[in-house]
Amino acid sequence: MRVPAIAPTTSAFVALPTLNNFVRTDQDMTVFQIHPELLASCHRLGSFNLCHVLLHRNAMLPWFILVPECDVYDLLDLPEALRNGAMKEAAIVSEFIKRHLAYPKVNFAAIGNVVPQLHLHVVGRKSGDPCWPAPVWGHLHETRKYSSAEVRQVTDSLIRYAGLTVTDH
Repeated sequence: MRVPAIAPTTSAFVALPTLNNFVRTDQDMTVFQIHPELLASCHRLGSFNLCHVLLHRNAMLPWFILVPECDVYDLLDLPEALRNGAMKEAAIVSEFIKRHLAYPKVNFAAIGNVVPQLHLHVVGRKSGDPCWPAPVWGHLHETRKYSSAEVRQVTDSLIRYAGLTVTDH
């Protein structure tokens, strides 16, 4: 399997046939697209070197989703350098959650059963949160939407703290 060059919005990789739902081909270049289901449930904040950074729309917990620009489904199938890069970016978000958002515990997962595109969940947790100690999946029944100001504040903080790059989507 051929792996893409790391780029913020485009890459020259050969997409797997089953990934046609979120990639389109323009003159021998495949333009990376985030799966529509992820975009529907998240705010798009920006990107790091490898991963696009999303914020889940439910503001009850700081729930970030990182989407690596790649053509594989499973984290463990990424070549070592890309896997390490994705993990490093997830660790940056984890540290941000702990230091700046004051959540002492972080849950991390790369499940992909509902949305086939590889994406990494990085979720801040603390005792007494709405679904503690259960996992967030299937247990986070309370909801609250982020205000535009809150999304901007998180984005600005990630720009300052972690070098997030914001581009037009």
